[in-house]
Amino acid sequence: MSEAAATVPVMPDAEDVRRVALSLPDTTEKIAWSMPTFRVAGKMFATLPEDETSIAVRCPKEERDELVLAEPGKFWIADHEAQFAWVRARLAAIEDEGELRDILADSWRQAAPSRLLDAYPELGLPDPPRG
Repeated sequence: MSEAAATVPVMPDAEDVRRVALSLPDTTEKIAWSMPTFRVAGKMFATLPEDETSIAVRCPKEERDELVLAEPGKFWIADHEAQFAWVRARLAAIEDEGELRDILADSWRQAAPSRLLDAYPELGLPDPPRG
């Protein structure tokens, strides 16, 4: 494989979502509504709906609307989730595993109990810029 091919980012897939989500503290996977869901301390923070080409994650409504307006090719709001603080993200539009981790960790923080937030203050914060 050429060096250029080795540096091309690979779009995250359902297995990457599963691996990253389950790497977050106190996270479990449970099938609900015929799809994988990921929970922290029993509270759902991510799902792999439809045919596992997207993820649904927690997102405050005011931030969610800004995300959808800023990046409509990446984020959207499913009709049945419009009244809830959730947003969908297309896996094909997520740049790399770092962005996937940021999205999942941010959602995890919104569902995690304070004991976990206190124990893992670094989770959900963007990676420092690489120099």
